[in-house]
Amino acid sequence: MKNIVIAAGYATRLGELTKNFPKPLLQIGNSTILDRMLQDIDQIADIDEHIVVTNHKFAPIFQKWAADSHYTKPVTIIDDGTETNDTRLGAVCDLLLAMEHITDETDLLVVAADNILYFSFQEFVDFFKQKHTSCIMCHEQPSIEKLQRTGVIEVDDDWRVLSMEEKPQQPKSHWAVPPFYIYRKEDLDLVRHSVENGCGKDAPGNLAHYMAQHTTLHAWPMSAGRFDIGSLDTYYEAQRLFT
Repeated sequence: MKNIVIAAGYATRLGELTKNFPKPLLQIGNSTILDRMLQDIDQIADIDEHIVVTNHKFAPIFQKWAADSHYTKPVTIIDDGTETNDTRLGAVCDLLLAMEHITDETDLLVVAADNILYFSFQEFVDFFKQKHTSCIMCHEQPSIEKLQRTGVIEVDDDWRVLSMEEKPQQPKSHWAVPPFYIYRKEDLDLVRHSVENGCGKDAPGNLAHYMAQHTTLHAWPMSAGRFDIGSLDTYYEAQRLFT
């Protein structure tokens, strides 16, 4: 299983802090946002490589970070060639770019690079191995306003995804979908042809929505919470909480 980290955004909401520096490598205490995640994923026996997709502007910073890292699994940096927020490829296209660099058919763990988690990805991988389908995560979100800004799913008693909507005005459930996915190797051909068949490019949830319409997905209910760093306020709050 490959671990693909989508880290090609420009984090414009963090202003000067990320004008010339990638958000995933910002310090939180004695580590970075990304390292806090990879230190967990690196311990999963099924993972054999970390592939980080970034943009051309931040690629040298990620390459230096990778050279200084000491993970047990190799770290590969992929430059998507973009230099501005207006020309970014979008998360789905960045995933497709990473897949072009993988020579063998393998399951893919796909993660966003700007979250601090209170659980281990090992639990997610174990759920995937139990269900034998591509999988997404979900968590209960009581706020209708927040549900209107994310992906929302309906599931049956076995956690099979019955439907998924992106940013629904009238959510059909309180199950929100965070940006963490496992796509099994048998479904990768669907992933490869997703954009040409109408899948949105911008957010990783666009692909999950597309896959829910074309194959069987199961949703793992997160065993604990996450801290999403999307603004200056949340970054400073993370500094306070985790330093």
